[in-house]
Amino acid sequence: MKTTAALLWETPGAWDVREVDLDPPKAGEVLVQVMASGLCHSDDHFAQGDIPFHSYPACGGHEGAGIVREVGPGVTRVAPGDHIVTSFIPACGHCRMCVAGRQNLCDNGALITVGTQLDGTFRMHADGRGVAQNACISTFSEWTVIPEVSATPIRRDVPFEVAAIVGCAVPTGWGSAVRAAGIDPGDVVIVMGAGGIGMNAVQGARYVGAEHVLAVDPVAMKRELAVKLGATEAFADMAEATERARSLTNGQGADAAIVCVGVLAADHLAQGHAAIRKGGTLVVTSAAKHDLAGIPVPLLEFTMSEKRIQGALYGMGGPAREIPLMLDLYRNGSLKLEELITRTYDLEQVNEAYADLHAGLNIRGVVSFADRHGGSR
Repeated sequence: MKTTAALLWETPGAWDVREVDLDPPKAGEVLVQVMASGLCHSDDHFAQGDIPFHSYPACGGHEGAGIVREVGPGVTRVAPGDHIVTSFIPACGHCRMCVAGRQNLCDNGALITVGTQLDGTFRMHADGRGVAQNACISTFSEWTVIPEVSATPIRRDVPFEVAAIVGCAVPTGWGSAVRAAGIDPGDVVIVMGAGGIGMNAVQGARYVGAEHVLAVDPVAMKRELAVKLGATEAFADMAEATERARSLTNGQGADAAIVCVGVLAADHLAQGHAAIRKGGTLVVTSAAKHDLAGIPVPLLEFTMSEKRIQGALYGMGGPAREIPLMLDLYRNGSLKLEELITRTYDLEQVNEAYADLHAGLNIRGVVSFADRHGGSR
């Protein structure tokens, strides 16, 4: 079949929206009619060249929601007509990490930038060439074929735009606070970066009982929304937030700092490490350029203070558990999601959407395919 998709032909590069060929699903795969796709900063990392795909052309998008329209042989997890959220980690369920309950670290995560399906072949094609699919998914397309393990069924009463951002931003930010930071009731927490991920770290920190959640972002609109979503205070830079954390803790510093900036730099780690107390935790959720190395922290202090630097992928949770959990919290009012969606775009506006992201205009932009599909449900 034919589908319209947003491709990168090189990196750095702009998104090229064009018609491509899409093969039917093979064994263990499903055809999804994509209804909405979040415009995550991770896809911009690919466009900017921070993180390269293994081959080009490549189709973007890894945060999406849609409807299963066809299933390949052997599929049992979903059926035609099911509403699903995509998972950018096609967790196999039987590797060492999966059986240990750490689906976010499944061995299949290595396929995120490879672009093939689990069998090593392509389903999308353009100009006679295989098109790499971001994380085996590619939700920057009206239709896509994905592994069944990348499709988590959801209730039909959840709006697709809301469901889409639960594929990445929401559990990533939430889990960075709830799981990675080890926050206890009464803690003082700094969240550096109040975008699509940082806003959910703010919500998660408050949910588990942090007494003070200090959001940091240079954009006034983001600071204002962070306070509405649970931050007790918001600051334009880390120096102000660090000073405030120390004033609240008799000079000790924050119990945890969570780095959720758009593009991670070494200085962010240095600032976060300096802001936390002895025995505190620095959570690193942001993605950096693939060849950036080095953690600029005082090594003696690192030892003597027992501070911990903790990486966090997908909020240290498994998609099969986190996606339904996030939507349950949303339905009972414990997690605000509509408020995160600043604007919806057509697929042809994808480059404009990322320009808005760089300009600090969006918390989360979402591509909506509803009009293209006639509002299909």
